[in-house]
Amino acid sequence: MTSIFDATGKQTAVTIIEAGPCVVTQKKTVETDGYNALQIAFGDKKEKHSTKSEVSHFAKAQTSPKKVVKEIRDSSIDKNIGEVITVDIFTEGESVEVVGTSKGKGFQGVVKRHGFSGVGEASHGQHDRQRAPGSIGNSSDASRVFKGMRMAGRMGQDRVKMKGLKVVKIFPEKNYILISGSVPGHNGSIVLIQK
Repeated sequence: MTSIFDATGKQTAVTIIEAGPCVVTQKKTVETDGYNALQIAFGDKKEKHSTKSEVSHFAKAQTSPKKVVKEIRDSSIDKNIGEVITVDIFTEGESVEVVGTSKGKGFQGVVKRHGFSGVGEASHGQHDRQRAPGSIGNSSDASRVFKGMRMAGRMGQDRVKMKGLKVVKIFPEKNYILISGSVPGHNGSIVLIQK
């Protein structure tokens, strides 16, 4: 993450994303597959680390094997197999959605994971109860803990879609796109940018 300045001197926090080049590796239609979709691929991968089916699939698009393959349904992009999608499909100032995997935070307690305030102060006989969850279920009536009870557990590493992020600047020669807003994931992670 970094920040840039506009013509008036206003500072804006942005995330730099390398958006492409993405190669169209397959085009699905209603006649052949039952629905319309484009399959795009990103990130080079050595042929020795690919299966034979992957190598032959990418050979149809006349490209080397790729790390990430994603299918986009009902896309407004009209491209054929082997054509390249670059950052030029976006315009500065438009709103986009970014889909990614959030940062994993490991096993966390209820205070950090769900925002519990703890049992109370340390006085009146309380002992190591400041960050405890408290009661989690009924007695003999239900005789169980209900599903969905907020408890300690693994936090993060979920699929997150952030909507309404703004494209601040585009560098077409390097395929960089600068997006203002909260982009999910850690540094170097793969995200999907949707119009």
